Amino acid sequence: MKEKLQTNPLINLPMLLRVVGWLLMVESFFMLVPTLTGYFYGESDWVVFAVCAGFTLLSGAALTYGIRPKRKNMGKRDGFLLTALIWVIFSIFGMLPFIFSSTNMSVTNAFFESMSGFTTTGASVMERIAESSHSIHIWRALMQWIGGMGIILFTLAVLPMLNYSGGMQMFNAEVTGITHDKLRPRISQTAKGLWMVYISLTLILIGLLWLGPMNFFESLCHAFGAISTGGFSTYSENIAAWHSVYIKVILTIFMFFGGTSFAMVYAVVHGNIKALLRNTVFWTFVSIIGVMYVLFAINIVVRGLYTGWESITIDPLFQVVSTITSTGYSSSNYANWGPFVLALAFVMMFFGGCAGSTSGGAKIDRIIVFFKYSRNELDRCIHPYNILSVKINSKVVNPDLVTKVVAFLCLYLLLVVVGGVVLSAMGVPMIDSFFSSFSCISNTGLGTDVTGLGGNYEIIPAAGKWVLSFLMLTGRLEIFTVLLLLTDSFWRR
Repeated sequence: MKEKLQTNPLINLPMLLRVVGWLLMVESFFMLVPTLTGYFYGESDWVVFAVCAGFTLLSGAALTYGIRPKRKNMGKRDGFLLTALIWVIFSIFGMLPFIFSSTNMSVTNAFFESMSGFTTTGASVMERIAESSHSIHIWRALMQWIGGMGIILFTLAVLPMLNYSGGMQMFNAEVTGITHDKLRPRISQTAKGLWMVYISLTLILIGLLWLGPMNFFESLCHAFGAISTGGFSTYSENIAAWHSVYIKVILTIFMFFGGTSFAMVYAVVHGNIKALLRNTVFWTFVSIIGVMYVLFAINIVVRGLYTGWESITIDPLFQVVSTITSTGYSSSNYANWGPFVLALAFVMMFFGGCAGSTSGGAKIDRIIVFFKYSRNELDRCIHPYNILSVKINSKVVNPDLVTKVVAFLCLYLLLVVVGGVVLSAMGVPMIDSFFSSFSCISNTGLGTDVTGLGGNYEIIPAAGKWVLSFLMLTGRLEIFTVLLLLTDSFWRR
């Protein structure tokens, strides 16, 4: 038995590549949307997307049908490797239209834009966004919509065969949060349930935005950006381009939905109201938004920036929800609101939304666990023999999970610091360096100073964009999935 174990490969590479092939064929299917869009609007970029879709389809088909794995099961290592790998591969194939279309981007800029889209970061290097073709706009929107709920999760919904091929490992590696509850007995049914909630909210948002000053195409793009908490817009001025209270109110509501747990929404829709009423994480999320809104409003008044009821009601609430859910939409130049608001933005970018949502950040769940754990440790200073547990949603959290949460938060902040220092060494202003590092690992995409409203990440050096792309990926897959691949233990038996 020992000899048999030694002869088994560490990674089931043939099966892993075959699954990559399936996923690439899924991506080629999505590329047909910008192809048809460009053709409908009579733009030349539709040809580029058609060629890219064909190339992606052939590449996927070659891997799927050209490889015959001897065993189809995949273990934990395969799940972690595949999850990280597919996000990079999707970004590589997803960047091709940016390189060969009318945007004519460099490889670095195209990969940055693609990674930013799929990870729902929303940071952009595109200048004169409004002049881009409809194909490019819809592709940017579609990338973040796919990445919002998750590439693997979508595949688990449409390819049930992965239930027998490491589906649970991939689900755990991609879905955000400290615990992952299955809604249904089979992982594919859980994936379908979550995607149905996601699609339903998207369709409702498209309709509501279309009732306002946005046309159908703009409504489609911004619905994809809001519910996925991605934040790509069709204008450099972002939401400020419309000067519409209606648009801000509708987007605020649905960005909030994007920051809540879709599993909780699923449960409530199916009649389980207790899932909402007894959800500590959700109500903490609501409380944080309330406190931040009050602080934003007070700051605006104190700094003499009051210009009407909208400036202390809709604008600060919109910016608070946009920031904490990592959407990154801006309705005004919040950088002018002063350093206090910028500091609060750092806090919200760190907190993020609820686990199981499309938002970035460390997640409210982990913040609650960390504070309760810290309180217990302070109590132990006086009463060292007390046995204290950490509870969340009235359930005791496993001590091993608490330790993992603390390690996650330490690594999270360490990566922010390292990213900021590296960007500073490249000549990027210090505030922009650390803010950009924090913004990308939290998948928020907000900028400040030179990367703020009306600006973009084009100012960052090429090497810095690759650093930020790595931070985006690491933040989206919640650190461990990516950093695990860099350890010796992952590759050893």
